[in-house]
Amino acid sequence: MELVVTKTLFLCVLFTVSTAAPLQDAAVEDGDTSPAVLDRCAGVEFDAITPNEKGNTLFFKGDHMWNGFTGPAQLSTLYFKELNGPVNAAFRMHNTENPDDHDHIYLFQDDKVYSYFNQNLEEGYPKQIEEDFPGVPNHLDAAVECPKGECMTDSVLFFKGQDAHVYDITTKTVKTKTWSHLPSCTSAFRWLEHYYCFHGHNFTRFHPVSGEVTGVYPKDARHYFMNCPNFGHGGDRKPLKCSDVKLNAATTDDGGRTYFFAGPIYMRVDSHRDGFHAFPITRAWKEVNDGVDAVFSYDNKIYLIKGDQVYIYKADAHFTLIEGYPKTIKEELGIEGPVDAAFVCPNENIAHIIQGNRMRDIVLTATPRVVGRVVPLPLSDIDASLCGEDGIKIFRGSQFYRYESPMILAMGRIAPVPVAITSAMMPCED
Repeated sequence: MELVVTKTLFLCVLFTVSTAAPLQDAAVEDGDTSPAVLDRCAGVEFDAITPNEKGNTLFFKGDHMWNGFTGPAQLSTLYFKELNGPVNAAFRMHNTENPDDHDHIYLFQDDKVYSYFNQNLEEGYPKQIEEDFPGVPNHLDAAVECPKGECMTDSVLFFKGQDAHVYDITTKTVKTKTWSHLPSCTSAFRWLEHYYCFHGHNFTRFHPVSGEVTGVYPKDARHYFMNCPNFGHGGDRKPLKCSDVKLNAATTDDGGRTYFFAGPIYMRVDSHRDGFHAFPITRAWKEVNDGVDAVFSYDNKIYLIKGDQVYIYKADAHFTLIEGYPKTIKEELGIEGPVDAAFVCPNENIAHIIQGNRMRDIVLTATPRVVGRVVPLPLSDIDASLCGEDGIKIFRGSQFYRYESPMILAMGRIAPVPVAITSAMMPCED
Protein backbone atom coordinates (compact mmCIF):
# COMPACT_ATOMS: atom_id res chain seq x y z
CA MET A 1 0.00 0.00 0.00
CA GLU A 2 1.14 3.53 -0.72
CA LEU A 3 2.38 5.24 2.42
CA VAL A 4 1.74 8.96 2.53
CA VAL A 5 1.65 9.32 6.30
CA THR A 6 4.31 11.58 7.75
CA LYS A 7 5.77 11.13 11.18
CA THR A 8 3.29 13.75 12.30
CA LEU A 9 0.46 11.22 11.93
CA PHE A 10 1.12 9.45 15.18
CA LEU A 11 4.66 10.10 16.37
CA CYS A 12 4.02 13.76 17.16
CA VAL A 13 0.71 13.06 18.87
CA LEU A 14 1.48 12.05 22.43
CA PHE A 15 -1.05 12.91 25.05
CA THR A 16 -4.66 14.03 24.87
CA VAL A 17 -5.43 14.28 28.55
CA SER A 18 -6.76 17.77 29.34
CA THR A 19 -4.96 19.42 32.22
CA ALA A 20 -4.55 22.68 34.05
CA ALA A 21 -2.45 25.69 33.05
CA PRO A 22 1.22 25.19 32.09
CA LEU A 23 3.65 24.65 34.93
CA GLN A 24 5.66 27.71 35.88
CA ASP A 25 9.45 27.46 35.99
CA ALA A 26 10.85 27.54 39.50
CA ALA A 27 13.42 25.82 41.65
CA VAL A 28 12.61 23.85 44.78
CA GLU A 29 14.09 25.61 47.77
CA ASP A 30 15.02 23.86 51.00
CA GLY A 31 12.00 23.67 53.26
CA ASP A 32 9.66 25.23 50.70
CA THR A 33 7.14 22.80 49.24
CA SER A 34 4.44 25.23 48.12
CA PRO A 35 2.83 24.42 44.77
CA ALA A 36 4.40 27.50 43.16
CA VAL A 37 7.94 26.18 43.53
CA LEU A 38 7.52 22.39 43.35
CA ASP A 39 8.63 21.99 39.73
CA ARG A 40 8.75 18.52 38.14
CA CYS A 41 10.63 19.95 35.17
CA ALA A 42 13.55 20.50 37.56
CA GLY A 43 13.74 16.73 38.01
CA VAL A 44 11.43 15.05 40.52
CA GLU A 45 11.47 11.49 41.87
CA PHE A 46 7.76 10.72 42.08
CA ASP A 47 6.36 8.87 45.08
CA ALA A 48 3.45 7.36 43.12
CA ILE A 49 1.72 7.59 39.73
CA THR A 50 -1.73 6.39 38.74
CA PRO A 51 -4.52 7.21 36.30
CA ASN A 52 -7.82 8.13 37.89
CA GLU A 53 -11.24 6.83 36.88
CA LYS A 54 -11.49 9.49 34.15
CA GLY A 55 -8.11 8.62 32.62
CA ASN A 56 -6.22 11.65 33.95
CA THR A 57 -2.79 10.75 35.27
CA LEU A 58 -1.95 11.73 38.84
CA PHE A 59 1.70 12.24 39.88
CA PHE A 60 2.38 12.34 43.64
CA LYS A 61 5.32 13.94 45.43
CA GLY A 62 5.30 14.57 49.15
CA ASP A 63 2.07 16.32 50.12
CA HIS A 64 1.48 17.45 46.54
CA MET A 65 0.33 16.04 43.23
CA TRP A 66 -0.03 17.00 39.58
CA ASN A 67 -3.27 16.24 37.74
CA GLY A 68 -2.18 15.47 34.18
CA PHE A 69 0.92 15.79 32.03
CA THR A 70 0.99 19.59 32.28
CA GLY A 71 -0.01 22.04 34.98
CA PRO A 72 1.11 23.11 38.44
CA ALA A 73 1.45 21.07 41.61
CA GLN A 74 -1.42 21.15 44.07
CA LEU A 75 -1.95 19.82 47.57
CA SER A 76 -3.05 16.18 47.41
CA THR A 77 -5.73 16.90 50.03
CA LEU A 78 -7.57 19.11 47.53
CA TYR A 79 -8.45 15.85 45.74
CA PHE A 80 -8.16 13.30 48.54
CA LYS A 81 -9.01 15.22 51.70
CA GLU A 82 -8.55 12.29 54.10
CA LEU A 83 -4.87 11.80 53.23
CA ASN A 84 -2.33 12.65 55.88
CA GLY A 85 1.15 12.80 54.45
CA PRO A 86 2.91 11.41 51.36
CA VAL A 87 1.60 8.52 49.27
CA ASN A 88 3.96 5.52 48.94
CA ALA A 89 2.20 3.78 46.04
CA ALA A 90 -1.00 4.04 44.00
CA PHE A 91 -2.91 2.21 41.31
CA ARG A 92 -6.29 2.16 39.54
CA MET A 93 -8.15 -1.11 40.02
CA HIS A 94 -9.03 -3.15 36.94
CA ASN A 95 -11.70 -5.62 38.01
CA THR A 96 -14.58 -5.81 35.52
CA GLU A 97 -15.99 -8.84 37.33
CA ASN A 98 -16.61 -6.71 40.40
CA PRO A 99 -18.00 -3.29 39.44
CA ASP A 100 -17.86 -2.24 43.10
CA ASP A 101 -14.05 -2.21 42.82
CA HIS A 102 -13.48 -1.46 39.14
CA ASP A 103 -11.86 1.93 38.43
CA HIS A 104 -11.39 2.71 42.12
CA ILE A 105 -8.14 4.45 43.03
CA TYR A 106 -6.05 2.81 45.77
CA LEU A 107 -3.53 4.96 47.65
CA PHE A 108 -1.02 3.44 50.07
CA GLN A 109 0.58 5.07 53.11
CA ASP A 110 2.90 3.00 55.26
CA ASP A 111 0.68 0.12 56.51
CA LYS A 112 -2.64 1.59 55.34
CA VAL A 113 -4.61 1.69 52.09
CA TYR A 114 -7.27 4.18 51.00
CA SER A 115 -9.88 3.45 48.30
CA TYR A 116 -11.42 6.37 46.40
CA PHE A 117 -13.98 6.75 43.64
CA ASN A 118 -14.67 10.17 42.17
CA GLN A 119 -12.46 11.57 44.94
CA ASN A 120 -14.77 10.13 47.62
CA LEU A 121 -13.31 7.80 50.21
CA GLU A 122 -15.08 4.44 50.25
CA GLU A 123 -16.81 3.36 53.45
CA GLY A 124 -14.57 1.45 55.84
CA TYR A 125 -11.32 3.00 54.61
CA PRO A 126 -8.53 3.44 55.37
CA LYS A 127 -7.77 -0.21 56.10
CA GLN A 128 -4.67 -2.16 56.97
CA ILE A 129 -2.97 -3.33 53.75
CA GLU A 130 -3.03 -6.92 54.99
CA GLU A 131 -6.81 -6.71 55.40
CA ASP A 132 -7.45 -5.65 51.81
CA PHE A 133 -4.46 -7.28 50.09
CA PRO A 134 -3.37 -10.31 52.14
CA GLY A 135 0.26 -11.22 51.64
CA VAL A 136 1.29 -7.79 50.33
CA PRO A 137 3.97 -6.09 52.47
CA ASN A 138 3.67 -2.69 54.16
CA HIS A 139 5.75 0.37 53.30
CA LEU A 140 5.55 -0.25 49.57
CA ASP A 141 7.66 1.50 46.96
CA ALA A 142 5.24 1.30 44.00
CA ALA A 143 2.17 -0.43 42.58
CA VAL A 144 0.55 -0.82 39.17
CA GLU A 145 -2.53 -2.60 37.79
CA CYS A 146 -2.08 -5.42 35.25
CA PRO A 147 -5.29 -6.58 33.51
CA LYS A 148 -5.83 -10.11 32.26
CA GLY A 149 -4.42 -10.36 28.76
CA GLU A 150 -1.36 -8.37 29.75
CA CYS A 151 -0.79 -10.45 32.88
CA MET A 152 -2.10 -14.02 33.09
CA THR A 153 -4.96 -12.91 35.36
CA ASP A 154 -6.29 -9.57 36.59
CA SER A 155 -3.44 -8.63 38.90
CA VAL A 156 -1.64 -5.87 40.75
CA LEU A 157 2.15 -5.63 40.80
CA PHE A 158 3.43 -4.34 44.15
CA PHE A 159 7.09 -3.31 44.33
CA LYS A 160 9.33 -3.24 47.37
CA GLY A 161 13.06 -3.10 46.78
CA GLN A 162 13.95 -5.54 43.99
CA ASP A 163 10.90 -7.72 44.64
CA ALA A 164 7.68 -7.63 42.62
CA HIS A 165 4.73 -9.09 44.53
CA VAL A 166 2.15 -10.22 41.95
CA TYR A 167 -1.30 -10.13 43.56
CA ASP A 168 -4.07 -12.13 41.85
CA ILE A 169 -7.26 -10.10 42.35
CA THR A 170 -9.61 -13.09 42.05
CA THR A 171 -7.80 -15.64 44.22
CA LYS A 172 -6.21 -13.06 46.57
CA THR A 173 -2.89 -14.91 46.34
CA VAL A 174 0.59 -13.47 45.96
CA LYS A 175 3.60 -14.69 43.99
CA THR A 176 6.89 -12.90 44.60
CA LYS A 177 9.46 -12.39 41.85
CA THR A 178 12.89 -10.83 42.25
CA TRP A 179 13.79 -8.58 39.32
CA SER A 180 17.31 -7.55 40.26
CA HIS A 181 17.91 -6.21 36.73
CA LEU A 182 15.28 -3.51 37.28
CA PRO A 183 16.09 -0.35 39.25
CA SER A 184 14.27 0.03 42.55
CA CYS A 185 10.98 1.60 41.44
CA THR A 186 9.79 4.57 43.47
CA SER A 187 6.61 4.58 41.35
CA ALA A 188 5.17 2.47 38.55
CA PHE A 189 2.74 3.31 35.77
CA ARG A 190 0.72 1.41 33.17
CA TRP A 191 -0.15 3.44 30.11
CA LEU A 192 -1.66 1.99 26.92
CA GLU A 193 -0.51 -1.58 27.60
CA HIS A 194 3.03 -0.49 28.46
CA TYR A 195 4.62 -0.64 31.92
CA TYR A 196 7.08 1.86 33.35
CA CYS A 197 9.28 1.77 36.44
CA PHE A 198 10.14 5.31 37.57
CA HIS A 199 13.35 5.95 39.50
CA GLY A 200 14.83 9.39 40.10
CA HIS A 201 13.66 11.54 37.20
CA ASN A 202 14.13 8.58 34.84
CA PHE A 203 12.01 5.61 33.84
CA THR A 204 12.61 2.08 32.52
CA ARG A 205 9.98 0.21 30.50
CA PHE A 206 9.52 -3.45 31.51
CA HIS A 207 7.40 -6.48 30.68
CA PRO A 208 4.80 -7.06 33.42
CA VAL A 209 5.09 -10.86 33.35
CA SER A 210 8.83 -11.42 32.95
CA GLY A 211 10.23 -8.06 34.05
CA GLU A 212 12.22 -8.07 30.79
CA VAL A 213 13.64 -4.73 29.66
CA THR A 214 13.91 -4.25 25.90
CA GLY A 215 15.54 -1.19 24.42
CA VAL A 216 17.88 1.49 25.71
CA TYR A 217 16.98 2.55 29.26
CA PRO A 218 16.76 4.47 31.53
CA LYS A 219 15.24 7.50 29.81
CA ASP A 220 14.47 10.94 31.20
CA ALA A 221 10.78 11.20 32.08
CA ARG A 222 10.76 14.89 31.16
CA HIS A 223 11.04 13.94 27.50
CA TYR A 224 7.90 11.79 27.61
CA PHE A 225 5.61 12.26 30.61
CA MET A 226 5.37 16.00 31.02
CA ASN A 227 5.57 19.14 28.93
CA CYS A 228 8.86 20.79 29.88
CA PRO A 229 10.78 23.56 28.11
CA ASN A 230 13.78 22.24 26.16
CA PHE A 231 12.71 18.62 26.67
CA GLY A 232 11.37 16.22 24.09
CA HIS A 233 7.97 17.00 22.71
CA GLY A 234 7.23 20.06 24.76
CA GLY A 235 5.65 22.78 22.64
CA ASP A 236 7.16 21.53 19.38
CA ARG A 237 4.28 19.40 18.21
CA LYS A 238 2.47 20.04 14.98
CA PRO A 239 -1.17 19.02 15.18
CA LEU A 240 -2.41 16.43 12.73
CA LYS A 241 -5.43 17.39 10.70
CA CYS A 242 -8.03 14.63 10.47
CA SER A 243 -8.19 15.39 6.75
CA ASP A 244 -4.56 14.22 6.43
CA VAL A 245 -5.09 10.79 8.03
CA LYS A 246 -4.34 7.68 5.99
CA LEU A 247 -4.35 4.21 7.57
CA ASN A 248 -2.75 1.01 6.32
CA ALA A 249 -4.75 -1.47 8.41
CA ALA A 250 -7.09 -1.85 11.38
CA THR A 251 -8.39 -4.70 13.51
CA THR A 252 -10.20 -5.54 16.73
CA ASP A 253 -8.91 -8.66 18.47
CA ASP A 254 -10.90 -11.18 20.52
CA GLY A 255 -10.09 -9.24 23.68
CA GLY A 256 -11.83 -6.15 22.31
CA ARG A 257 -8.62 -4.22 21.67
CA THR A 258 -8.73 -2.09 18.51
CA TYR A 259 -5.53 -1.22 16.68
CA PHE A 260 -4.85 1.23 13.85
CA PHE A 261 -1.70 0.79 11.75
CA ALA A 262 0.06 3.46 9.69
CA GLY A 263 3.53 3.05 8.24
CA PRO A 264 5.90 1.48 10.80
CA ILE A 265 3.72 2.38 13.78
CA TYR A 266 0.49 1.32 15.46
CA MET A 267 -1.91 2.79 17.98
CA ARG A 268 -4.50 1.29 20.27
CA VAL A 269 -7.66 3.38 19.98
CA ASP A 270 -10.26 1.66 22.19
CA SER A 271 -8.49 2.86 25.35
CA HIS A 272 -8.76 6.54 24.41
CA ARG A 273 -9.81 7.45 27.97
CA ASP A 274 -6.14 7.23 28.94
CA GLY A 275 -4.93 9.13 25.88
CA PHE A 276 -3.46 8.17 22.52
CA HIS A 277 0.10 7.34 21.63
CA ALA A 278 1.91 5.65 18.76
CA PHE A 279 4.42 2.84 19.14
CA PRO A 280 6.62 1.01 16.62
CA ILE A 281 4.95 -2.11 15.27
CA THR A 282 8.07 -4.03 16.22
CA ARG A 283 7.38 -3.33 19.90
CA ALA A 284 4.35 -5.65 19.88
CA TRP A 285 5.13 -7.77 16.80
CA LYS A 286 8.92 -7.75 16.76
CA GLU A 287 9.35 -9.82 13.58
CA VAL A 288 7.40 -7.36 11.40
CA ASN A 289 9.35 -4.40 10.02
CA ASP A 290 8.39 -1.35 7.95
CA GLY A 291 4.64 -1.57 8.24
CA VAL A 292 1.83 -3.89 7.18
CA ASP A 293 -0.60 -4.07 4.26
CA ALA A 294 -3.56 -5.66 6.05
CA VAL A 295 -4.46 -7.14 9.43
CA PHE A 296 -7.30 -9.27 10.76
CA SER A 297 -8.04 -11.17 13.98
CA TYR A 298 -9.49 -14.66 14.40
CA ASP A 299 -9.57 -17.38 17.07
CA ASN A 300 -7.43 -15.45 19.57
CA LYS A 301 -4.82 -14.85 16.90
CA ILE A 302 -3.86 -11.81 14.88
CA TYR A 303 -2.84 -12.12 11.22
CA LEU A 304 -0.46 -9.48 9.86
CA ILE A 305 -0.05 -9.41 6.08
CA LYS A 306 2.97 -7.74 4.54
CA GLY A 307 3.93 -8.17 0.88
CA ASP A 308 3.42 -11.85 0.07
CA GLN A 309 3.92 -12.97 3.70
CA VAL A 310 1.47 -13.73 6.50
CA TYR A 311 2.59 -13.52 10.14
CA ILE A 312 0.28 -15.15 12.70
CA TYR A 313 0.61 -14.28 16.37
CA LYS A 314 -1.06 -15.84 19.36
CA ALA A 315 -2.67 -13.11 21.46
CA ASP A 316 -2.02 -14.05 25.08
CA ALA A 317 -0.41 -11.85 27.72
CA HIS A 318 1.81 -10.72 24.84
CA PHE A 319 1.91 -11.49 21.12
CA THR A 320 3.94 -14.57 20.22
CA LEU A 321 4.74 -15.55 16.63
CA ILE A 322 3.44 -19.04 15.93
CA GLU A 323 6.15 -21.51 14.98
CA GLY A 324 6.60 -21.92 11.25
CA TYR A 325 5.56 -18.38 10.34
CA PRO A 326 5.71 -16.26 8.30
CA LYS A 327 4.25 -18.20 5.39
CA THR A 328 3.29 -16.99 1.94
CA ILE A 329 -0.22 -15.69 1.33
CA LYS A 330 -0.69 -18.58 -1.10
CA GLU A 331 0.25 -21.17 1.54
CA GLU A 332 -1.89 -19.66 4.29
CA LEU A 333 -4.92 -18.24 2.50
CA GLY A 334 -4.88 -20.02 -0.85
CA ILE A 335 -4.76 -16.84 -2.94
CA GLU A 336 -2.12 -14.73 -4.61
CA GLY A 337 -1.19 -11.34 -3.15
CA PRO A 338 -1.00 -8.49 -2.72
CA VAL A 339 -3.74 -7.66 -0.22
CA ASP A 340 -5.10 -4.14 0.32
CA ALA A 341 -7.34 -4.75 3.35
CA ALA A 342 -8.91 -7.58 5.34
CA PHE A 343 -11.41 -8.16 8.11
CA VAL A 344 -13.17 -10.88 10.09
CA CYS A 345 -16.45 -10.02 11.80
CA PRO A 346 -17.11 -11.06 15.43
CA ASN A 347 -18.13 -14.70 15.91
CA GLU A 348 -17.55 -15.51 12.22
CA ASN A 349 -14.94 -17.69 10.49
CA ILE A 350 -14.73 -15.94 7.12
CA ALA A 351 -11.78 -13.72 6.26
CA HIS A 352 -12.89 -11.06 3.82
CA ILE A 353 -9.86 -10.18 1.70
CA ILE A 354 -9.97 -6.98 -0.35
CA GLN A 355 -7.80 -6.72 -3.45
CA GLY A 356 -8.41 -3.73 -5.67
CA ASN A 357 -12.16 -3.47 -6.20
CA ARG A 358 -12.87 -7.12 -5.38
CA MET A 359 -13.49 -8.99 -2.15
CA ARG A 360 -12.64 -12.67 -1.68
CA ASP A 361 -14.07 -14.76 1.14
CA ILE A 362 -11.71 -17.29 2.73
CA VAL A 363 -13.12 -20.04 4.97
CA LEU A 364 -10.73 -20.14 7.94
CA THR A 365 -12.06 -23.40 9.39
CA ALA A 366 -11.01 -25.33 6.27
CA THR A 367 -7.54 -26.84 5.79
CA PRO A 368 -6.37 -26.19 3.18
CA ARG A 369 -8.20 -22.90 2.95
CA VAL A 370 -11.32 -22.71 0.80
CA VAL A 371 -11.88 -19.63 -1.34
CA GLY A 372 -15.58 -18.83 -1.38
CA ARG A 373 -17.33 -16.14 -3.32
CA VAL A 374 -15.52 -13.38 -5.15
CA VAL A 375 -17.58 -10.20 -5.48
CA PRO A 376 -17.01 -6.76 -7.04
CA LEU A 377 -17.05 -3.75 -4.72
CA PRO A 378 -18.38 -0.27 -5.43
CA LEU A 379 -15.05 1.13 -4.18
CA SER A 380 -11.41 0.85 -5.13
CA ASP A 381 -8.16 2.20 -3.64
CA ILE A 382 -9.21 0.89 -0.22
CA ASP A 383 -6.65 1.41 2.54
CA ALA A 384 -8.04 -0.50 5.52
CA SER A 385 -11.15 -2.20 6.87
CA LEU A 386 -12.61 -2.98 10.27
CA CYS A 387 -15.60 -5.05 11.39
CA GLY A 388 -17.23 -4.77 14.80
CA GLU A 389 -20.54 -4.81 16.59
CA ASP A 390 -21.47 -1.54 14.86
CA GLY A 391 -20.85 -2.91 11.35
CA ILE A 392 -18.05 -2.55 8.82
CA LYS A 393 -15.87 0.47 8.18
CA ILE A 394 -14.05 0.69 4.85
CA PHE A 395 -11.29 3.31 5.06
CA ARG A 396 -10.09 5.31 2.09
CA GLY A 397 -7.89 8.27 2.85
CA SER A 398 -9.33 10.39 5.64
CA GLN A 399 -12.85 9.01 5.19
CA PHE A 400 -14.64 5.73 5.76
CA TYR A 401 -17.76 4.06 4.40
CA ARG A 402 -20.06 2.24 6.78
CA TYR A 403 -21.86 -1.01 5.94
CA GLU A 404 -24.13 -3.03 8.20
CA SER A 405 -22.79 -6.45 7.17
CA PRO A 406 -20.50 -8.26 4.71
CA MET A 407 -23.62 -9.23 2.69
CA ILE A 408 -24.66 -5.60 2.23
CA LEU A 409 -21.10 -4.70 1.29
CA ALA A 410 -21.00 -7.52 -1.27
CA MET A 411 -24.39 -6.65 -2.75
CA GLY A 412 -23.89 -2.89 -2.91
CA ARG A 413 -23.33 -1.31 -6.29
CA ILE A 414 -23.30 2.31 -5.19
CA ALA A 415 -21.02 3.47 -2.38
CA PRO A 416 -22.73 5.11 0.60
CA VAL A 417 -21.99 8.69 1.61
CA PRO A 418 -18.50 8.74 3.16
CA VAL A 419 -17.96 9.76 6.78
CA ALA A 420 -14.93 11.79 7.83
CA ILE A 421 -12.47 10.44 10.39
CA THR A 422 -12.81 12.66 13.47
CA SER A 423 -10.95 13.40 16.67
CA ALA A 424 -13.37 11.11 18.48
CA MET A 425 -11.84 8.14 16.62
CA MET A 426 -8.15 9.02 16.85
CA PRO A 427 -5.83 11.91 17.79
CA CYS A 428 -6.34 14.49 15.08
CA GLU A 429 -7.85 17.94 14.78
CA ASP A 430 -11.20 18.25 13.00
